[in-house]
Amino acid sequence: MEISCYRNTELHREARHLPATTYNIAHVLLERNRDGVVFVPIRSMQYLAVIDHEEIIFLDSENKSWIVIAWQNFRPQQRSALTEPVPYEAALYTKGAMGTMKRLLVEFPPALKVLASKDLPSTAARIIKLNHSRPND
Repeated sequence: MEISCYRNTELHREARHLPATTYNIAHVLLERNRDGVVFVPIRSMQYLAVIDHEEIIFLDSENKSWIVIAWQNFRPQQRSALTEPVPYEAALYTKGAMGTMKRLLVEFPPALKVLASKDLPSTAARIIKLNHSRPND
């Protein structure tokens, strides 16, 4: 899948911290994907998160190609344990983006978990033996 995304003038930027579990799941999904990008539908908000190695962008269903929020400049090397939050910067491109970001912080982690659960088998693998001979007619 390929999409083109555009940015308006950045209205606000602020330093934030992403919970470790959210960051870790996002990067596990990214490493599993050979294309270097992960699309995460956030159905409860009608948003799409796009994760690549540089940032996580958020697009709404009304203006599909225009970035509403971008989480950038992740610095996982600043944490001393995998369980610590990861510093990053949030760039906001629309007037209502601050309220949207508060909601994304709640809705994005469950959407990641749903996607991660689809990549993993839900039951143990088993071998089915096939009978190679044809039964008598």
